[in-house]
Amino acid sequence: MYMKQIKKPLALALALLMFFLPIFMINPGQAQAASPALNLDVKSAIMVEATTGKILYKYNENQALPPASMTKMMTEYLVLDAIKKKKITWDQKVTVDDYGAFLGKSGSSGVYLAKGDVHTVKELYEAMAIYSANDATVMLAETVAGSENEFVKLMNQKAKEFGMTQTYFANSTGLPLADLKAFAPESADRDTVMSARDAAILAKELITQHPEVLETTKIPRKIFREGTPQALKMDNWNWMLPGLVKQYKGVDGLKTGHTNAAGFCFTGTAERNGVRLITVVMGTKSFVSRFTETSKLLDYGFSNYKMQPLLAQGAQISGGENAKVNKGTAKEVAAVTSKQVLYPVKKGEEGAYKPKAVLQEVTAPVKQGQAVGYVKVVGPNGKSDEFLRPIDEQKAGGTLVAKEEVEEAGWLRLAFRAFFGFIGDIFSSLGNMIKGWFS
Repeated sequence: MYMKQIKKPLALALALLMFFLPIFMINPGQAQAASPALNLDVKSAIMVEATTGKILYKYNENQALPPASMTKMMTEYLVLDAIKKKKITWDQKVTVDDYGAFLGKSGSSGVYLAKGDVHTVKELYEAMAIYSANDATVMLAETVAGSENEFVKLMNQKAKEFGMTQTYFANSTGLPLADLKAFAPESADRDTVMSARDAAILAKELITQHPEVLETTKIPRKIFREGTPQALKMDNWNWMLPGLVKQYKGVDGLKTGHTNAAGFCFTGTAERNGVRLITVVMGTKSFVSRFTETSKLLDYGFSNYKMQPLLAQGAQISGGENAKVNKGTAKEVAAVTSKQVLYPVKKGEEGAYKPKAVLQEVTAPVKQGQAVGYVKVVGPNGKSDEFLRPIDEQKAGGTLVAKEEVEEAGWLRLAFRAFFGFIGDIFSSLGNMIKGWFS
């Protein structure tokens, strides 16, 4: 009888142990399943709303992994930056050197550049952005910085500026250093790595600062050396573009990648009904699966989120109507939104998001339209959403600006203001003292 009494609790304990044992045995470094459960077959993934950087989905998003040709997003950024700053021009001629020719016949993705070939920056840029041409990419890197080694320094410097904390660039292409042989940049001591979060940060900066990139990345097909005997048809490796095998409505970028170490990767972006999403999947198992997994993310994002108007342009926020002004003819200035505040919210939660003013004291003279704070958006239960970076959270609700000018006060006015302020402080102190005596 005694043994039977023991067996029942023992059996229950064993059953509970078998149920919870898999949970307790999880390696602390192993990625946990993200919510919602989209059943992605990836090493890491993330999805964000593009204008704010609000994270809508994440899985193992901070692990540094080989990004393969997704590296070229930074090369695209720096090339477009150099164009914008007039350091190089689209019609500038580039003569192919030994390095470009080496990659042209290396068997990696390229447009078969040969030593002495001459192409414009525009032609090489299109070959990189559409066809992921490694030979075209290194020629662009050398054109911008003089050498790939110097270009890589710019890449890592820009990554640091962007807050890409899990990224290291070894070259402009994302190819393994071993594949470059004698042409590997001398400063590189390991292969390129990047986290899914960092890839999303880079994509956000790229399409925000240089939205013209999408005019090229959305091209499904183009001819390189068109009109010559060496013409080459370039099919975009992004098969989610219109007219290609895995087409998905709204997709217009951004960059695929593949090496043996990286698996199949893809940073995608798509826009529907005023919502633009950025997705990253890393370490998928096949050429097509990266697009299948991306479709799962986009389906979830577009089905569940919308851009909700929270404030009109020129609006004030209750409780934060005025910003303090130091040394001005007025002590305060009205704070208004610089533009309409649109914010990504989950459908059904439209009324749960509230704007709050975060104001800063400014010193006169204050110009009309000068920034005096920002809008912080508070979500359900008073909680804040998660963003790619703190700067994204600060910018997500938009800027508060001065509604009118405030001139700098003259020394006499400031002197009188200081004097009466001093007198006021004395009477305030006396009042508190007297109140203390009789309380």
